[in-house]
Amino acid sequence: MEFLPSVWFIIIAVLWTGYLFLEGFDLGVGMHLLFSARTETQRRVMLNAIGPVWDGNEVWLITAVGAMFAAFPFWYASLFSALYLPMIFVLFGLIFRAVGIEFRGKGKSARWTRGWDIAIGLGSLVSAFGVGAALALTTTGLPLNANGDRVGGAFAWFNGYAVIGGLAVVGFSLVHAAAFLALKTDGDVRDAGRAFARRAAPIALVPLLVWILALQVEKGTGVTWIIAAVAVAAAVVGMLANAHRREGWAFVGFGAFLAAGMASIFVASFPVVLPSTINHAFDLTVANASSSAYTLGVMSVVACFGIPLVLAYQGWTYWVFRKRVSGDLIPAAHAVEPAVRQQAVQPALRQQ
Repeated sequence: MEFLPSVWFIIIAVLWTGYLFLEGFDLGVGMHLLFSARTETQRRVMLNAIGPVWDGNEVWLITAVGAMFAAFPFWYASLFSALYLPMIFVLFGLIFRAVGIEFRGKGKSARWTRGWDIAIGLGSLVSAFGVGAALALTTTGLPLNANGDRVGGAFAWFNGYAVIGGLAVVGFSLVHAAAFLALKTDGDVRDAGRAFARRAAPIALVPLLVWILALQVEKGTGVTWIIAAVAVAAAVVGMLANAHRREGWAFVGFGAFLAAGMASIFVASFPVVLPSTINHAFDLTVANASSSAYTLGVMSVVACFGIPLVLAYQGWTYWVFRKRVSGDLIPAAHAVEPAVRQQAVQPALRQQ
């Protein structure tokens, strides 16, 4: 197995795991606007908790997809062309979510804010489900022919694994976001986050566990089974820590469950990056789906400088905005007067 393709497989696996870890609680907070928030103050506290970091967390998605495109163009082309329809919905979900976060506070009416809350919540839900389905299918397989093209209609991708993957990311995001809100906020939002994680974690984390175990049964080795066991232990630690009001350890525990679980999935899948359910001779691997050695070499040099810089900057951002957010710190909503009053404009127009 060639060295650089294997290295870039590991990098892409880390990027996807980082995206699910960081954007997971962002998407979960968006969904909690629909499921958990009861008052306008609670919704504003939730949005302020992710306000400084949500757009930076989305960079991990762009980087992961960009790395796939550059390092493994055949993997990128086969996966995203086969999933063209669900990926369109993911893009719409991300767009509506981002626009909703930015536009929510621009109006004064309850109808305006509630409409954008629904856009944020549904956009987060659709995006989480679509990304989870795509990642599950890239590890379990799609109906690909010898050219890497999808065989079948627009919904040939839709199967049980897609549903499990989608529910896995949705469920994890809800629990991860609840732990994040318990860690990052104070007051009733903190209590609600802790209570939600206590009730929902034993159920919401099951689809991700099913995805992990399904890959181990089909492709697992002794090493991947050990990693999967670590993931289960981390989930138990997260639930116990949450029950004992140790929000920091709960957040770390649930995050470690994701990280170890995704590690067991990607390691079990290696060296296949996209299996074919028609014939395993058509599988895409790190060897036959990668770019040239020269391309991967240039990318490696750039990554050696770029990745530490991005990690340092994002870590500094989280450190600066590390304080808790509470309803007491949220100012009352108010209307913003225009810089030029209408009464002053009309005489000037009449003089012209």
